[in-house]
Amino acid sequence: MRKIDHVDRQILQILQDDGRTPYTEIAHQLKVSEGTIRSRISRLLLDGVFQFVIRTDPEKLGLNVLAFIGLTTKLGRQKEVAKELAELPEVTFVGAFSGKHDLIIEACFANNNELIVFVNEQLSRIEGIVAADVSLELKQYKESFSYVGVGEDESLPTERG
Repeated sequence: MRKIDHVDRQILQILQDDGRTPYTEIAHQLKVSEGTIRSRISRLLLDGVFQFVIRTDPEKLGLNVLAFIGLTTKLGRQKEVAKELAELPEVTFVGAFSGKHDLIIEACFANNNELIVFVNEQLSRIEGIVAADVSLELKQYKESFSYVGVGEDESLPTERG
């Protein structure tokens, strides 16, 4: 298990700000060699600490309805239901939770009618779903995928595998 140090965290922060930042620029900002940046980024990728992704804006793709749906599942069916939900193209997130809902999903739709069809036709066909509680996002105040700087304990190891 490898440790993430201050330089690794700085690299991650720079890439979070702009994933297109050239390695030469990162090296210049951190006053280290470009080879150091290349090897550290390769190690962080190999260790699964982060991955490069493209984040799209759903509204610009015509997806104007963002729904969070809390699901109650039959005992013993949660994992199977989650796997089926993960296959649906409208679903962008599936998570198991404690509390009122066994699973919570996030899904995007062009309009409310598509959401209604999704709930009444697609979700109703999945064996093991007992109930669905639909909430629509009205306004987003924050969305972040950065965990750099949260609970900064540089002694935390990364897992390989």
